[in-house]
Amino acid sequence: MALQGEIFIRAISRTLCWSASFYPQPILNYRRRSTQGLAIDFPTTNTLGFLAYMIYTATFLYSPLIRSQYAARHPISPEPSVRFNDLAFAVHAVILSTLVLSQFWPAVWGFKVSRFQRISRPVAGIFWGCILTVLGLAVFVAARGTGASLRAGDWAWIDVIYALSYVKLVITIIKYIPQAWVNYKRKSTIGWSISAILLDFSGGVLSILQLVIDSALQDDWSGITGNPIKLLLGNVSIFFDLVFMLQHYVLYREKKSVVEGAGNDGGAGEGVLAPLLGGGSSRSIPRVELP
Repeated sequence: MALQGEIFIRAISRTLCWSASFYPQPILNYRRRSTQGLAIDFPTTNTLGFLAYMIYTATFLYSPLIRSQYAARHPISPEPSVRFNDLAFAVHAVILSTLVLSQFWPAVWGFKVSRFQRISRPVAGIFWGCILTVLGLAVFVAARGTGASLRAGDWAWIDVIYALSYVKLVITIIKYIPQAWVNYKRKSTIGWSISAILLDFSGGVLSILQLVIDSALQDDWSGITGNPIKLLLGNVSIFFDLVFMLQHYVLYREKKSVVEGAGNDGGAGEGVLAPLLGGGSSRSIPRVELP
């Protein structure tokens, strides 16, 4: 019981850190009345990734067909490992990610948004590619008429749900890259919340530690070797969190620059965001360095 209690406490701590990490960015945008400095690619991909994860967890929890198909394919362990807290976290993530995405529409919030700020071509390709792939697979399964099949060798609706989990995997791998690129081009992290990164980093570290400690206590390392995707996702997030901390605290710590005409909120000017992974055209804009 004591061991189960410790595992539960670590799981709650990890989930709380990850859940709390969604709040600093929209709060920062609200206080600055601006989204300048934040790449629109991040909330766009984040919303898609967690929407896919929400559907995945909801079907594994509440769809009798999906649960039956899972049991048929995993007779030794017929019960899915998805829990209600996974669904609650996903719903919460979708709401907060959508909130941040909505802040890029001045008609909704009245925030200052760079006229160059739009989804970059590579990210747009991945975004629509993920959607079309899942829809194509759904059409394929429907056309074959094997969607409700319990045979492991048939293409079924559970395969469409698995495809959604791969969408979440792809999004997790690529979602931080545009923001890291924007910070690099601007030589500044103004507009990007470091508090969110610190909370995300704490959740990632706690997740990896829980995986290692649980495996050590049970003398069973299959939780790590048997689930490399989970380990990869955790390490990818931690890697980019470290990149952002390096940018914020070391590389651009003293480069608190504003662009002429950007206002007094310390945000970056529009032209700085123009070359966002190949989107838009750049132009020379005078900079004023603050002491």
